Amino acid sequence: MNKNPILAFLLAFFPGGGLMYLGKVMRGLFYTVTVFGIPIFAIGVAVITAYGEFALLAIGGILMYIVNFIDTVITASKLYNRSADTSDEAVIERNPETERFFTIVLSFVPGLGHFQLGLVYRGITLLAVFMGLGIMILFVAMMTGREEILVFLASLPIVWIYGFFDVLRQLDKKQKGESLEDKSVFEDFESRDLEGRKSKAIATLLSIVPGAGHLYLGLQKRGIQLMVAFLFSIYILDVLRLGLFLFIVPIIWFYSFFDGLQKASKSAVGEVEDEPIITTFFNHQKWIGIGLIAFGLYYIWAYIVMPIVAPYIREMFHIDLHYWFYQYFQTAVLCLLLIAGGIKLLTGSKVKQKEEEGELD
Repeated sequence: MNKNPILAFLLAFFPGGGLMYLGKVMRGLFYTVTVFGIPIFAIGVAVITAYGEFALLAIGGILMYIVNFIDTVITASKLYNRSADTSDEAVIERNPETERFFTIVLSFVPGLGHFQLGLVYRGITLLAVFMGLGIMILFVAMMTGREEILVFLASLPIVWIYGFFDVLRQLDKKQKGESLEDKSVFEDFESRDLEGRKSKAIATLLSIVPGAGHLYLGLQKRGIQLMVAFLFSIYILDVLRLGLFLFIVPIIWFYSFFDGLQKASKSAVGEVEDEPIITTFFNHQKWIGIGLIAFGLYYIWAYIVMPIVAPYIREMFHIDLHYWFYQYFQTAVLCLLLIAGGIKLLTGSKVKQKEEEGELD
């Protein structure tokens, strides 16, 4: 009797149900017991010992529930890949729709869909990038205590989308009778068309991360400036606690994304010149140096001098230096910078207008 893979998948919503349906009774019972048993045990221990932290062990039940889904699909997939003339009752009839079903379901975990198609090396690289990137970001955020680092988790959906649509592309090629090449996904980034141009689709996908699409197209100056502007704006607005100006971050993102789309379209037609966003950036090294010195002095004062001096000033003069510094000083400095920038723009426009009038005369 042939087994229905879709029914096995639906039965997997009850822990172990799909595996029992496929004839793997003991394994199915194991998932049933662990998925329900771990949360009950964790909550029971937390109530008895009065340590609420033990309740976090209930997350293990959720993880086992997810593993139950993956195990069910992989088991059904293995039975599908066996020859149809075997006498095993759990064998699934081979047909393209069944193969598509298994591949799409497995592809919800990056790399597993490629395993189903026999692209082991390609699947391993995708799975390693997805899992490794997520673990690294969480680890760095925990070690540094900076929640802003978690913004890089936005790169995980990019990897997931790329892997999902790559599986669909590889599946279509296989069902059309074309041969599949088991190569790393990183080789796709170096692949070019017959005229030597890079992939427009990959450039568009990478443009979700500000500057990454530009770097892929070889626009190093423009890409680095956009990436630095995006990350630095997040950092400096957090450090200076300038929540009022957070609108700058999405503006930079949208500009970078649509600029990346334009550059990708132009690169498909011909060569694109690497024009930096701020053309005069490298011509003002003196002001950049002054800015770096100012930042250095700021951090020396805020994190070395003031923690030492503030207690003595509070004791002698009854002045809370921390309060005045963080409440008024940073805002005052920002206001002065904005005023200075406005004056610079106004005087610059007047000088330019006089020059144009002199040329006309």
